[in-house]
Amino acid sequence: MNSFSPGFRGRGRQLAQRLPPGQYPTEQFPVLSAGPTPKVATETWAFTITTELGATHSWTWDQMMALPQQETVKDIHCVTRWSKFDTAWRGVSLDAFFEDVETAADHALVTSYGGYTTNLPLADLLDGRSWIAHTYDGYPLSPEHGGPARLLVPHLYFWKSAKWVREVRLTLEDEPGFWESVGYHNYGDPWREQRNWGD
Repeated sequence: MNSFSPGFRGRGRQLAQRLPPGQYPTEQFPVLSAGPTPKVATETWAFTITTELGATHSWTWDQMMALPQQETVKDIHCVTRWSKFDTAWRGVSLDAFFEDVETAADHALVTSYGGYTTNLPLADLLDGRSWIAHTYDGYPLSPEHGGPARLLVPHLYFWKSAKWVREVRLTLEDEPGFWESVGYHNYGDPWREQRNWGD
């Protein structure tokens, strides 16, 4: 485990201000998954948004790559207490996918290849707050880290950034996902230490 020097002088002090309560910084990128790692080929990969009325909007890999690409550098925070600063990603903002989607829903349930699910307020996916990321640190995203593409929602604990993303289903009522249904916090704000339902 990496740690800052006492006093957090200089750059260390600046980084300490970016560290949510209860977290420790690491230069590693630990691999944590709820099940086996799916191997999804880009030739068969697809991403779908399904509205609360059942309308579907789908993109193949090539169609996604034809959308405007963004590079973003974000700190990420895992509920298991590690944080990693300045992670570099490339992908497509969820705003681009939602451009032609009409919905009255306030909630989203994200589904992955392999069956993992997590829930979020729709607002947390929009307005430049989340991406479908396919590149990490200049390289194609590895399967262990969610490749070929994962959801990236860096302002929430990292279990919300579903690996191997397949679908966003919009719902009128909130539906807890995999970890939320077994006691994890429904929202997962690292700055409020929302790790468990009672937090």
